[in-house]
Amino acid sequence: MHQIKVLQSVVGTLLEGGRGVMGTATPLQPEKEIQLYDMEGCPFCRRVREVLTMLNLDFEVYPCPKNGTRFRPVAEKIIKSMGGSVSFPLMVDQNTGVKLQESQVIIDYLFKHYGKTGQTPTKWKNLSKQPIAGMLVSGARLMHGLNADATNINKSVPKQLIQLWSFEGSPYTRLVRERLCELELPYVLHNVAKERWQDMGPAILRAKPGPYVPLAGGKREKELSNMQGRLQVPFLVDHNTGVQMFESKDIIQYLNRTYG
Repeated sequence: MHQIKVLQSVVGTLLEGGRGVMGTATPLQPEKEIQLYDMEGCPFCRRVREVLTMLNLDFEVYPCPKNGTRFRPVAEKIIKSMGGSVSFPLMVDQNTGVKLQESQVIIDYLFKHYGKTGQTPTKWKNLSKQPIAGMLVSGARLMHGLNADATNINKSVPKQLIQLWSFEGSPYTRLVRERLCELELPYVLHNVAKERWQDMGPAILRAKPGPYVPLAGGKREKELSNMQGRLQVPFLVDHNTGVQMFESKDIIQYLNRTYG
């Protein structure tokens, strides 16, 4: 069953058309991580996460699935204070105090403040109001990552944020992010986007044969020591329990066992 889910996720990655895979090697990472109130299966949220991967920025994720009881009320309170209507994504930049809704508005802000040129690239300007490709990705995954797990309502929130190394287009990490959303577990997403063609392919079958050597001075090289010397995603660290682990199937089983 897990392999079927992986196959569905691979289809989703293909439908993304290559977005959410490549990123800058030397991002303009802010001092404090950006906060994103998000639904993993939401196509508008996906647009923002694709740009965060392109900019290779780390960010905090506060899952707000439908019928969620943990962070959705918090997000709704913030939105009402802004005079807006309840919709996602919602971004809070702790560095500037800026709070924004609407995917296009957030995307323009991210490129202005954290892009190398300060300008939104042409392909990301004036995006269509209906994210067709994003909807197809959600459909390929049968709308996982949109609804809260009703059996999890009385579970406590971990005291420390879970740490997840990922990038948006990874079909394996998508499954983990979906489960984190359904369980309403907050986490820090450490983007380790691919930086060049030699990074393409899964960890055991990269485009360039031989031992993998990350780009010198790139973010992947800097993050390698945090990932037990092995650059593979997903990689999860839970400081609440001392667990560190690779492999999406094992991580999902751990989340279900510990927090589900």
